[in-house]
Amino acid sequence: MHKSLKYIAGKIDISRDLILLLVIGGLYSLSIFLSNTFVNIYLWKQAGDYTTIAFYNLGIYLFQPITFILAGKIAKKIDRVIVLRLGVIFLSLFFLSVLLIAEQAAKYNFMLGSVLGIGYGFYWLAFNVLTFEITEPESRDFFNGFLGVLQSFAGMVGPLLAGTIIASMQENVGYSVIFTMSFILFIGAVICSFFLKRRQAEGLFHFSRVLMERAHNKNWKRVLNAHVSQGLREGIFLFVISIWVFITTQSEFALGMFNLFLSGLSFVLYFIVTKWVKPSLRKKAILSGALILYFSIYIILFDISYTQLMIYAALIGIAYPVVNVPYASLTYDVIGKARKAKELRVEYIVVRELFVNIGRVTSIVIFLTAITLFPAETIIPYLLAIFGLGHLFIYLFVKDIYLGSTGKKDAITKEPVTDEKNR
Repeated sequence: MHKSLKYIAGKIDISRDLILLLVIGGLYSLSIFLSNTFVNIYLWKQAGDYTTIAFYNLGIYLFQPITFILAGKIAKKIDRVIVLRLGVIFLSLFFLSVLLIAEQAAKYNFMLGSVLGIGYGFYWLAFNVLTFEITEPESRDFFNGFLGVLQSFAGMVGPLLAGTIIASMQENVGYSVIFTMSFILFIGAVICSFFLKRRQAEGLFHFSRVLMERAHNKNWKRVLNAHVSQGLREGIFLFVISIWVFITTQSEFALGMFNLFLSGLSFVLYFIVTKWVKPSLRKKAILSGALILYFSIYIILFDISYTQLMIYAALIGIAYPVVNVPYASLTYDVIGKARKAKELRVEYIVVRELFVNIGRVTSIVIFLTAITLFPAETIIPYLLAIFGLGHLFIYLFVKDIYLGSTGKKDAITKEPVTDEKNR
């Protein structure tokens, strides 16, 4: 594996901890893609309404930023690998809870979402900080891109395998099997974390200082505004599109095929973007990907069939890598050049995640309000058309970011990763 990575990375140094972090990220992605899409379907089949699904996702996005802040405080006092393990433990508890509650899961939708949000908060805080500390500035695009490859591979294998298992077994048995498999994969991630070098931060947790840095650092303010825009799209797209695929086909296997097609194209595109999109092309790549993401919505907005959904899957499978790799790298370049970035790297990550979730929560609250006032089938297409603009607004904010020459005096010398894909 090390030789294969060296071939892809070229002259970039590949450390043992970098490989371990990629393995952990891969196990996490496979577990999430195996089950998380089908949790929404599991709840939908029990309740049959968008409100239940929306409250489940609201629980995730409310508790994720709260946990991020708590995890940030803990990460400044103890080993970040411990924080990573806490995240995986809560994620494991989530799948264990779904298994135990079973057919009553829809009644505990917000609680289940809260547990998952806590797991996400601990996991992603630790994972992003560890990525800062393990990779070098020169490996930013490589790491983001290769992790994207692993995520795309997981996105191909996970949902298709899950859909096949559910379709070939009695309903409840199939869901129990995939939730158990996810639980086992998380245990594997915990085991891998024991081989990471121990890493501790020093100093106090200065959350408010980094939050107020927006007033002094225009690039940081632009990045945070972009992350709110990102969250506005992600908040409802993740669950609405999956539900639409299931409603159209009434088949978990068809949903697995949808994700296979989407992630298969992303798998190829992440390789291409990692190799060819250099820093000078980042903004153009973000704009191109954002345009494809937005206009692809209209293929399924007012007239929908499985063929149209597959065309949509193909387009966003191409667009996401084109946006995600340069966007993630640009974000962390801004953080890397921010004031006292090395000492306050944990706080910068926490604040960034807070703003993403502000966007997510805002879109879900508006979604819940809208489907209360209007028929869901009528209003949802308009909501998707509005919130789908999120990635175009990302470009409008990042296009004015200028970093100047690369300086290393006060920069974060290590680097992060893409979030899991939203449909």
